[in-house]
Amino acid sequence: MSDDLKRKAAQAAMAEIRSGMRIGLGTGSTAKHFVDLLGAEVAKGFQCLCVPTSEVTAAQARSLDIPLTTLEEIDRLDVTIDGADEIDRDFQLIKGGGGALLREKIVAAASDRMVVIADDSKLVETLGRFALPIEVNPFGLAATARAIDAVMTGFGAEGGRTLRENADGTAFVTDGGHHIVDASFGRISNAKALSQALLEVPGIVQHGLFIDLCSEAYLATSEGTIRLSDQAKS
Repeated sequence: MSDDLKRKAAQAAMAEIRSGMRIGLGTGSTAKHFVDLLGAEVAKGFQCLCVPTSEVTAAQARSLDIPLTTLEEIDRLDVTIDGADEIDRDFQLIKGGGGALLREKIVAAASDRMVVIADDSKLVETLGRFALPIEVNPFGLAATARAIDAVMTGFGAEGGRTLRENADGTAFVTDGGHHIVDASFGRISNAKALSQALLEVPGIVQHGLFIDLCSEAYLATSEGTIRLSDQAKS
């Protein structure tokens, strides 16, 4: 996805916000554009109170003087604007490529609406082409990995799993101090059942299947931006 398309999707989502809103700020390269655009509006006097989904996003927002708060200080958000690695026609998502899936899901669940910004290549008929990020506790990692293997076998996964690493070969660590296992399913025919099966594994903190959270998406194309809306969730 080109930087230009990322910015177009972020720009389109600006139509979703109004002065005075409480906004969840996503994480990732597309969400970064939205935060930049929001910061420009704040500089002109736009009023908002925001909850970031990662330390990286928080630092970016502070640099732009975007007012921040936490979910300890407020109980609900009006909207969360965030990217996605995949989205299907039922508004189910795979997220977590940027490593912030746990906080992203907490913030999305505390929002009245979640709006996804992405390019149209992220729209898929069936989730699973993108490896599913699974956030795990470092304690008992081998046992958790074996349990993930069993779930993958039960759901007919077409690929394997890898422990996410940094460029230097060390294990990637999330803002919450956890690791991420990327599991290649190939095709996820029943995302809700898979979600439940994974959450039953004690060592799994959370996973990147976002179900019944997203209600709207702005997908940028070379010809313009497409708005998709699920009225049942709006």
